[in-house]
Amino acid sequence: MFEQAKYQYLKQTASSSFQPKAALIDMDGVLFDSMPHHAYCWTKLFRSLGFSFEEKEAYMHEGRTGKATLEILYRRELQRDPSDEEVKELYGRKAEMFDNMPAAPIMKDADALLDCIRDAGMQRILVTGSGQTKLFDRLNEAFPGHFNENSMVTAFDVKQGKPFPEPYLMGLKKAGVAANEAIVIENAPLGVQAGRAAGIFTIAVNTGLLEDEVLLDAGCNLLFHNMSELKAAWPEIIKAIQL
Repeated sequence: MFEQAKYQYLKQTASSSFQPKAALIDMDGVLFDSMPHHAYCWTKLFRSLGFSFEEKEAYMHEGRTGKATLEILYRRELQRDPSDEEVKELYGRKAEMFDNMPAAPIMKDADALLDCIRDAGMQRILVTGSGQTKLFDRLNEAFPGHFNENSMVTAFDVKQGKPFPEPYLMGLKKAGVAANEAIVIENAPLGVQAGRAAGIFTIAVNTGLLEDEVLLDAGCNLLFHNMSELKAAWPEIIKAIQL
């Protein structure tokens, strides 16, 4: 399966080689089981505005910047864009709700997978659409030695978030590698689209409420159902890459 995915990627991208030196890793839903918290907060916020919104929809918007999510809902519900003041006020309310919730647990085996990636000699670059500082503060505590200020791309660093390729293109730049020298690890359809748009081999881990087909249709090269599954398969993935 892994060798087939590799050769399909080479064919799709017309790349002559695939030798990953960096893993570009999403945060919410990949490293932390934080998406239920985000979904709850977005749902509570939008319903307080009288908008029609279900928690499952939050998973479809996952990876967007907060500003982009607010713009989409305002256009749909009010047929206009939110003002800068509304974006600041509403995203501030959502962030405050999130910060007052219990700390999101670490995804099982996320730390072990990061160790496997490091042991394979690959850089670890965080690429997230989030601007929640509470989670950033936990990164070094939860995953010591894996991330620093120079190995992170956040909502504050990009003009166009996922599904646009800019976050992952910036991740490539921070790692100093080409698209065929990286792997994306994502859980969200918009993140998968962003990784593929950047020309990167993209692994999806379906840790949320969406059907597998949503991530497959977004264009992932491989699909797993949790981080433990991906961690168990990692040696075989590396072996296939090196062939």
